Amino acid sequence: PYCTMLLADMGARVIKIERPGTGDDTRAWGPPFVHGESSYFLSINRNKESVALDFKEPRGRAILDGLIARADVLVENFHPGTLDAAGLGYDRVAAKHPRLVYCSITGFGATGPLRHRPGYDAVVQAEGGLMSLTGPGDGDPYRLGVAIADISAGMFAAQGITLALLVRERTGKGQFVDIGMLDSVASLLTYQAGIYFTAGRTPTRMGNRHPSIAPYDTMAAEDGTLVLAVGNDAQWRTFCRVAGLTPLAEDARFATNAARVEHYEDLRPLIARMIRTRSRQEWIDRLVPEGVPCAAVRGLDEVLTDPQLAAREMIQAVAHPTAGTVKVLGVPIKLSDTPGGVDHPPPRLGEHTAAVLQSMLGLAPDTIATLNGDGVIGVAE
Repeated sequence: PYCTMLLADMGARVIKIERPGTGDDTRAWGPPFVHGESSYFLSINRNKESVALDFKEPRGRAILDGLIARADVLVENFHPGTLDAAGLGYDRVAAKHPRLVYCSITGFGATGPLRHRPGYDAVVQAEGGLMSLTGPGDGDPYRLGVAIADISAGMFAAQGITLALLVRERTGKGQFVDIGMLDSVASLLTYQAGIYFTAGRTPTRMGNRHPSIAPYDTMAAEDGTLVLAVGNDAQWRTFCRVAGLTPLAEDARFATNAARVEHYEDLRPLIARMIRTRSRQEWIDRLVPEGVPCAAVRGLDEVLTDPQLAAREMIQAVAHPTAGTVKVLGVPIKLSDTPGGVDHPPPRLGEHTAAVLQSMLGLAPDTIATLNGDGVIGVAE
């Protein structure tokens, strides 16, 4: 869903095929619900059209084949082998439609010994090592508070589809885009993987500390939590001057980043004692103008009412036919000439079935009514 939302935001016509009656599983994920609509579903399905279609039924399959024949891209996230068994795997489909870009998003990818395992976000966060790195050093591993495995896989899928379409412009041929959630999560390990590759040791949970930079951590301020992100020695010296800790800058144990990392257990309480004496905003007002990165740890009530996000059009409102006015996040990719936008609300189940089948396949209203009555398709009232 996240992949296709990104593409829809930038102008792609995205037709979402859903089961008649129940639809996408995420329509039932909640609470919270807004007049029967799942807030989860609403958050990742804007700008899409919903066609409710049972493609296991022969007439439904014929409709799906007709839609695929007119598509540039097919995106699916079924369990590996499911669509192959239905005659809708990449090899069969590409033989009929060589220009089609076919993207498969699965838990563990289309190849390898784990390819048949199902993958949910929490499973892949665990298997991909993220949970081993997240949480307090003396506590349990934590799942990230957002579905980072789902989202990163969706982002890489959108990028892969865009690249495949660019290649098709040059060659005239589509291709298979194989996205594994485990691959996506593993690719996020970056410097943590680098520690393992170069030092031969497995990084462990360090709370909010950074394994290679210090001080790069959260500290308790007078009224909440402050993030301090001192990225080089010049920033360190500036921080010490502004914070009234000049002797620390002159201490050989803390003079360089490598030394500060090595002696961080000694350094942290000295900084923490000072940070507790002022509010988060006081530290921000003192440090940021001097070029020392720091920030308040904010709740979503603060984040989602931030004037900066409003100025960047990152909070949008759309009118939904049953849920009313719904706020959604905006488009993070800002293009100067061809900007994306949040133009349409997330669809009701089957909201566009009739319109799509009429405009794309030329089905007559009475045929659509018969198919709807037989349960082959679903048409929203």
